[in-house]
Amino acid sequence: MKPRALALVHYPVLDRRHDVVASAVTNLDLHDLARSAMTFGWSRFYVVTPVEEQQRLAEKIREHWCQGYGAVYNPDRRQALELMEICPDLDEALRRWEDWTGERALPVLTGAAVQNGMSCQQCRDLMQDSPLLLIFGTGWGLAPPLFERGWPTLEPIRGAGTYNHLAVRAAAAIFMDRLSENRI
Repeated sequence: MKPRALALVHYPVLDRRHDVVASAVTNLDLHDLARSAMTFGWSRFYVVTPVEEQQRLAEKIREHWCQGYGAVYNPDRRQALELMEICPDLDEALRRWEDWTGERALPVLTGAAVQNGMSCQQCRDLMQDSPLLLIFGTGWGLAPPLFERGWPTLEPIRGAGTYNHLAVRAAAAIFMDRLSENRI
């Protein structure tokens, strides 16, 4: 299986009215997604936002836990947050991931409203040939222009009923587990 990375997109995403917006970076998302990526053996975690203040915030959090007092206080957190890179847009994240792997990557989109997405097993099969960049949206999900790129999508996570509005941290952890090498 080829290397795997995830991208957390803050723009372009939708708000509750389905307007295309830039959402705010949250400390909790950064910590939890980095820790999940480390736990499941993922190689990189890209935080995607064009907002310079948000980029600085994400970098400040990363620096605190990777180089500052936090690195000594909690080495496990440092190890996880060392996976994180901040990018101004998704194309830059994809370029960096392809540079890191030295191969053309497979970008795969996620979303609770995806229709006709592939199963995790189908995605795992594709990962035999290409490094995966699994893309998550914040806010109310990835904006339509990203789905117009023709990239494959994963089928949504299904629970016990029709309710389907997981936090991005929860959805990402479930998918990272399902797409990991040690998955049965």
